Amino acid sequence: MIFKPSDVNRLMDKNKEVDKEKRPWHKELWHFLWNSNSILSWIVDIILMFLIVKFIIFPLMSLALATSLPFVIIESGSMEHQGDFDQWFSLHGSWYLEHNITEPEIVAWKWSDGLDKGDIIIVKGLKNYNYSMGDVIIFKVENQNTPIIHRIIEIKEENNTIMFSTKGDHNDGQLPYEHDIQKEQIIGKAIMRIPKLGWVKLFFVDLFR
Repeated sequence: MIFKPSDVNRLMDKNKEVDKEKRPWHKELWHFLWNSNSILSWIVDIILMFLIVKFIIFPLMSLALATSLPFVIIESGSMEHQGDFDQWFSLHGSWYLEHNITEPEIVAWKWSDGLDKGDIIIVKGLKNYNYSMGDVIIFKVENQNTPIIHRIIEIKEENNTIMFSTKGDHNDGQLPYEHDIQKEQIIGKAIMRIPKLGWVKLFFVDLFR
């Protein structure tokens, strides 16, 4: 018996329909989520990923890292260097030298090459507030929804209270609210950087702003 190509195609389609009928509902769901290329499947996948991150991964990481905000996306260019360290220091180094912070000290800081807009920062809360010069911290500012991600450039004690001062690496000076940061304002310290991945969220935020 000789089969025509059309007969073969019909037979394959029939076998697929039979397989589909035999497939349990949970396997059918799995196939829809991970193997289907339909627009509806993509939409459901995105919604599921959002729910998993928001209600499972985020709370677990918040507990593990002892902070209410374990992930932060850098939304501005205030920590960018836009070039190598020497280029950056030639533009901004004079401010640090005027404040008795030397070039070798800055080189020894974590992320001495800066942080870029769109980077995702993983944050760890320190219950004893044992922060050091050069640490990149995330802190809250009154009447501002978005926390600030800047570097500690001074630690001082006033009336038996430890206070912190910060500055953005790219900024020419300190902002008014950066001079006397209290420990209660600090959400945590940056411990890891995931370059550029935050642009996925920033794109949609800018799109609907």
